[in-house]
Amino acid sequence: MRFRLWAPRHDRIDVDLPETSRRIAMTPGADGWHEAFVADAGPGTRYRFLLPDGLAVPDPGSRFQPDDVHGPSEVIDPDAYAWTTAGWHGRPWHEAVVYELHVGTFTPEGTFRAAIEKLDHLVDLGVTAIELMPVADFPGRRNWGYDGVLPFAPDAGYGRPEDLKALIDAAHGRDLMVLLDVVYNHFGPDGNYLAAYAPIFTERHHTPWGAAVNFDSDGADMVRALVIENALHWIDEFRFDGLRLDAVHAILDDSDEHVLHAIAAAARTAAPERHVHLILENEENEAHLLARDADGGASLYTAQWNDDVHHVLHCAASGECAGYYADYAGDTDKLGRALAEGFAFQGEEMPYRGSPRGEPSADLPTTAFVSFVQNHDQVGNRAFGDRITAFAPAAAVRAVTAVYLLLPQVPMLFMGEEWAATEPFPFFCDFTEPLASAVREGRRAEFARFPEFHDPAQRDRIPDPTLAETFLSAKLDWSALAQPEHAGWLAVYRDLLAVRHREIVPRLAGAGAGRWTVLGPGTVAVDWMLRDGTLRLVANLASGPRAEIGLPAGRRLWTEGTVGPQGLGPWSVVWAIDDGTAP
Repeated sequence: MRFRLWAPRHDRIDVDLPETSRRIAMTPGADGWHEAFVADAGPGTRYRFLLPDGLAVPDPGSRFQPDDVHGPSEVIDPDAYAWTTAGWHGRPWHEAVVYELHVGTFTPEGTFRAAIEKLDHLVDLGVTAIELMPVADFPGRRNWGYDGVLPFAPDAGYGRPEDLKALIDAAHGRDLMVLLDVVYNHFGPDGNYLAAYAPIFTERHHTPWGAAVNFDSDGADMVRALVIENALHWIDEFRFDGLRLDAVHAILDDSDEHVLHAIAAAARTAAPERHVHLILENEENEAHLLARDADGGASLYTAQWNDDVHHVLHCAASGECAGYYADYAGDTDKLGRALAEGFAFQGEEMPYRGSPRGEPSADLPTTAFVSFVQNHDQVGNRAFGDRITAFAPAAAVRAVTAVYLLLPQVPMLFMGEEWAATEPFPFFCDFTEPLASAVREGRRAEFARFPEFHDPAQRDRIPDPTLAETFLSAKLDWSALAQPEHAGWLAVYRDLLAVRHREIVPRLAGAGAGRWTVLGPGTVAVDWMLRDGTLRLVANLASGPRAEIGLPAGRRLWTEGTVGPQGLGPWSVVWAIDDGTAP
């Protein structure tokens, strides 16, 4: 077995094999690499690297950490798993109905293997892709996943690498795509040893997490290679169908070729025989990253999470208007624009941030945008992690759900949403002191600027993210599906997605932006030219009726709320397809 470590800050590195109490000096080579060959080390061998000061560090390319981020790495044979779906080629993106889930709270067991048992539920629901929140090894037993420090190793709390492969294999066997959330904008605060031996960070740029990951300073070539290789690792070795890149607006790079372009170029050629999809989270709404080539394919990135659609629908349903919601609440023109063209802000000044935001997006296909009314951020970044069904009228939630699930953008559900799960999804982690106290107090300080949390006693009610009970409160209660109210919600979701697959997906490939008309406060009409027909929406997302509003021409696909000759009742939605067939 050959061991290698890029440690340009040291002249000597040793390999430590703790199970056999051996310490082997590595040979330093060019460009900061150190290397050693150990003939009797093979799969199952545990190892770590020793720095000159005696600090023992895991392999940054570790495929598995059986004893968490501070323990030794384990040698894994990447070819040992026997795939049963080797012929899987994926699915085209326009067929995607995405389901975001957190492995640790999706099932009572919180493991990769346990998630397999729920795949049939997702197929029956109408989901075609699951998206896993980050699984890269993080410190402790519980975490959202965005504090990962060993990007190649699935967290041992969820299972071994072969267990993750089994989940993906089982999903492919059910015609489900599997996407993975990856984090290249920062490393977690506990267990990241890279800076002790390599220039992983740069002071040239700063992010909310501190010094930026080094993509453009001395030593950046190897850092860029690390993240590119990581993307290929998940696509090739684990056969993920795509990646969702977290907060790319915080990936700062002044190189001639931005690392985002380099990642996309490598991933696009990694598995030419398969459909591979690359999705962004990008606060800047940079439409150029979603540009299409002459054949209509994605040149770089396939789609972006569309926060603007979330914000306009959330404000409509909940009435909330604090913080950034103030830039959307009551703005029906932004509602229409986000539904029709993707981005509500396309270069205009955004008052909340005090600067322009976004780029023109009307020339992009509708499938360049992922729409949702809930996700881990929009739920979990609330003080109590409460879901929209906990504070918005049920009729309003049903109306915005009917909008986004049939919207010609790609819909994404958040786990449990389909039955109006009552479990919150609060922020949680498992740090040791003093970091645990810092995170706990920092979480409460974040909300101190909100009027409802000016009182310290109110802030003390915010769940402690470091407690196991906070994590356990987020675990889905699958038995709730037997209750009539939750079964009723599930039936609505199933019916809406059945309509989507039957009527919209076959017409969706290449669909362009729509045209919207404001019919009144909170009320819009939108038309999209699809293949073989025009998709039409009239929606009254307001608590009062709208009289004398014409209904869309064509064959009715879905009606939500009260619709009649006098117009639309509160929270009413009508979808129709004008394809020349009888209504």
